[in-house]
Amino acid sequence: MTIGLSEEDRDLRDSVRGWAARHATPTAIREAVEAKVETRPQLWSGLAEQGLLGLHVAEEFGGAGYGLVELAIVVEELGRSMVPGTFLPTVVVSAVLSDAGVTAPLAGLVDGSTLGAVALQPGSLKIARDGDTATLSGTSSQILGGHVGDVFLLATDSGFVLLGRDRLEVTDLASYDVVRRNSEVTVDGLILADSEILTIDTQRVLDIAATLFAAEASGLADWAVTTSADYAKVRQQFGRPIGQFQGVKHKAARMLALAEQARVCAWDAARALTPANGVGAEEASLAAAVAGATALEAGFSVTRDCIQVLGGIGYTWEHDAHLYLRRAQSLRILLGSTASWRRRVAELTIAGTRRVLSIELPPEAEAIRADVRAELGPALELEGAAQKTYLAEKGYTAPHFTAPWGKSADAVSQLVIAEELRAAKIKPHDMIIGNWVIPTLIAHGNEEQLAKFVPPSLRGDIVWCQLFSEPGAGSDLAALSTKATKVDGGWKLQGQKVWTSMARDAHWGICLARTDADAPKHKGLSYFLIDIKNSGLDIRPLREITGEALFNEVFFDDVFVPDECLVGEPGDGWKLARTTLANERVSLSNDSSLGSGGEALLSLVDGLPGGIDDEQLTVLGKVLCDAQSGGLLGLRTTLRSLTGAQPGAESSVAKLIGVEHIQQVWDVAMEWAGPSSLLGEQHRMSATQMFLNSQCMSIAGGTTNVQLNIIGERILGLPRDPEPGK
Repeated sequence: MTIGLSEEDRDLRDSVRGWAARHATPTAIREAVEAKVETRPQLWSGLAEQGLLGLHVAEEFGGAGYGLVELAIVVEELGRSMVPGTFLPTVVVSAVLSDAGVTAPLAGLVDGSTLGAVALQPGSLKIARDGDTATLSGTSSQILGGHVGDVFLLATDSGFVLLGRDRLEVTDLASYDVVRRNSEVTVDGLILADSEILTIDTQRVLDIAATLFAAEASGLADWAVTTSADYAKVRQQFGRPIGQFQGVKHKAARMLALAEQARVCAWDAARALTPANGVGAEEASLAAAVAGATALEAGFSVTRDCIQVLGGIGYTWEHDAHLYLRRAQSLRILLGSTASWRRRVAELTIAGTRRVLSIELPPEAEAIRADVRAELGPALELEGAAQKTYLAEKGYTAPHFTAPWGKSADAVSQLVIAEELRAAKIKPHDMIIGNWVIPTLIAHGNEEQLAKFVPPSLRGDIVWCQLFSEPGAGSDLAALSTKATKVDGGWKLQGQKVWTSMARDAHWGICLARTDADAPKHKGLSYFLIDIKNSGLDIRPLREITGEALFNEVFFDDVFVPDECLVGEPGDGWKLARTTLANERVSLSNDSSLGSGGEALLSLVDGLPGGIDDEQLTVLGKVLCDAQSGGLLGLRTTLRSLTGAQPGAESSVAKLIGVEHIQQVWDVAMEWAGPSSLLGEQHRMSATQMFLNSQCMSIAGGTTNVQLNIIGERILGLPRDPEPGK
């Protein structure tokens, strides 16, 4: 895992990680911990020789001329390895000076001869002006890296100043972070030179710091997740690895989710604040605020949970876990409260600022675009069913399907097609459940099944439902009990399905039934196509907590299914049910980066009696951070597809946080609506109805608990739950 996505980014990560493993040894870290005062570490010259101190600085000042993303990758890795020294404050200072156009100290910061220190809160430092004379008085807040810093970037009541150590009386403090320590300075009437007063906007300094602090928090969180998972795989309690217990497994999965949120928000802020990327000042500041509000809190939470997973050994001085906790908590306090960053996110968003989540497609996209645009031309002359039929025949209902059913479109082609369909204001038929069914038929169906079902499904002439869930099975498909018995010319099905949406409207359904009771659970299932209208099914609506009846119970009482409606061979059901996982389309949302839920909550702000208060503003900021980080996770998934990279953890994490985010949206919306939300007979899109409706999202399609198991087992490699009775 790394903040970067490209092969070059991964090479940089590997290089830094290898260097850190060789130089930031356990001995070197413990020497830094036990030292009476912090000193410049021996490995510092190596950082400079590697060029890591100047990745983001222009070449004319000895740097490499890259952007903040490359620097963030390095900060993340050095944080992950707890590398002693003041790398973070030094590069914060050089990044701020580069942005402000202050060039004199840059060469020393890049070549390692000058170390930086930074205080982001003003303490009691104030600048007084008398004519052309400016004097500085007061005591700073804690200064990160102050024990060894040579140049000090200090917040005051009216902006930032840059002062050399020789201009200050520095008091070293006994620091909570025992590897990288803090100081403070007290001055009384220090006359400032004009060059010592930075003209850069105060918020810009804080945004740069938030971005790089977030990158280090991501590294800390990554170490904590890896350490926890590795320990949980081998630590035995009550006769089995503790990672097999769902309490531990689910905690580790949530730790991973938070770590991924930290990473994706730091990545986006680094992209946005790199001037060459052309992002506007307010939009870039929003990205940095999301990073400041999300990554620092995530780093603290995950490092704290790491100690819990490790148990007693994590509470010892000898284990490094407390070093990571101390570092993460120091970062979030020195940057400023999480609540203040959340409020900034909310304020910027209320004022109309939005993060644009877009992708720059490769040059070959334009040739694809010309072909698509030409092929869509005739569709503009058609309407209704005729237009849907044309689009289906040309492969636009599901372009990622193989030809002739789709266009065999790769990731770039899919994105271009989506853009052109939106531009032309044309919508192919949405098959809904058919998007799961048709890939399975294409992969496993015979010629007759393909001819009978695929074209009309693509046109919209056939509507599908899914007959998988059962009262006694839930998400556990291997526990299905609906029985299919072989008879002349087909099969007789006996059993019950539940939670079947669209059962009253569908023409056909896909059904898993057990054809071999003696085979292992996964081996005895078969995959059938059910004629919903003509098979004699007993379909009974289920009234939900909203009062509506969208779901159904479906009863099979010796329902006959002909042989030609068995897909594949008997016993292939489990394999066929999983086929759709390899047929996900590449997409990129073109709605607001906050999604419909975030925008819906924003729309309620103006109606709050007396306006929005600080507590509500803080809650709103948290909800909006989760919304934007969900969009960013989706963006990274799409970018991986475009580059042909292996899938990361983003899609699994996005599913988890997306469900909980939308539930929180309507929880907050209902609270803000006040007593009016308690009236009966609410309209379908009211906060009350949406809150009730959202409760199904953490159940349908695999519960949140199952999703946590998947993250724990498939991504973190924790042991699977034991089979019953073993």
